[in-house]
Amino acid sequence: MSSNSSALHAKPDLRSGAEATASSGARADSANVQLPIDKELVLKVTPMPADCNANGDIFGGWVMAQVDIAGSIVPARYTQGRMATVAVNQFIFKQPVRVGDLLSFFSGVERVGRTSITVKVEVFAERIRAQRVYVKVTEASLTYVAIDENGQPRTLPNPEGSHLMAY
Repeated sequence: MSSNSSALHAKPDLRSGAEATASSGARADSANVQLPIDKELVLKVTPMPADCNANGDIFGGWVMAQVDIAGSIVPARYTQGRMATVAVNQFIFKQPVRVGDLLSFFSGVERVGRTSITVKVEVFAERIRAQRVYVKVTEASLTYVAIDENGQPRTLPNPEGSHLMAY
């Protein structure tokens, strides 16, 4: 059978891009993903060696702290004053973060309540050796509440936030 004939009779690969890449010997996380266009880029940071765990990956707690900072940027426009993180509704580590990765944190509002705002944060790594190739490493949902001087919940000054969408 010629090489053309075998190519014609080959079965299609129905696996996802990541599965196909993983089995072909390439790194599973090397597939480029699109950065979100419906969320705002709120933070960019590069983890350093001091942020590593014993396995050489970046501590999950370090990533969580950065997500909390990034997640608070958009709600700060709504609260126009003090606020506090009241819930981490969901937190998913999809891929390890490595020293030298350039992390991009995108955030968008999921829900606005009377005193609180829930945001979704998505984190993408640009690997140091693969510039402009992005891997989604983390996603999270967090809720922030507006608080007064005594730390008590207060009503949001502008719950609609309609003037805040032009970033």
